[in-house]
Amino acid sequence: MEVNVHEAKTHLSRLLDSVERGEEVIIMRSNVPIARLVAVAAPKRRELGWARGEFTVPEDFNEALPPELEDAFYR
Repeated sequence: MEVNVHEAKTHLSRLLDSVERGEEVIIMRSNVPIARLVAVAAPKRRELGWARGEFTVPEDFNEALPPELEDAFYR
């Protein structure tokens, strides 16, 4: 669908509805295309557990840090 700038400003909500349905809208100024209105791709879902077995959590993971390292966090 091609629309002029004035129509795009006047009917933006309607044009966004069209874009959500998968249509592409070209915005024209003096019959020259200046912009394309398209839907944003949905973010990919992250797959949980894809790194299973790649590393192990050390037994001392929750132990206190050595004093010199802990001091570095509070300087």
